[in-house]
Amino acid sequence: QVQLVESGGGLVQAGGSLRLSCAAPGRTLSTYVMGWFRQAPGKEREFVAAISRSGAGRYYADSVKGRFTISRDNAKNTVYLQMNSLKPEDMAVYYCAATTTVNGAPENWRYDYWGQGTRVTVSS
Repeated sequence: QVQLVESGGGLVQAGGSLRLSCAAPGRTLSTYVMGWFRQAPGKEREFVAAISRSGAGRYYADSVKGRFTISRDNAKNTVYLQMNSLKPEDMAVYYCAATTTVNGAPENWRYDYWGQGTRVTVSS
């Protein structure tokens, strides 16, 4: 079992930035492909970004391309989501997830472990 802990959420004005972090205390994240998802009130959870084990491969939802950047520091066992130019429609609970199995499109990978989420609120 891998416990994932997100942090960095909060309240930000539209146009502002936040950086989310995802850590796995006591575990090595370098063996996992990592992803970020989000769920807005009344909506289904949606894929945001994913990153390969080495960090060389990065994948984004069209809605965040050019504004969000996923990265990882395997030495710190942490994955990040830098969010710039935030919009009210980015407001959601953001979850990180881990998987060892990748097949097909990143948004369809079967993620085995999920964090509890961190809330991002964007004021207009």
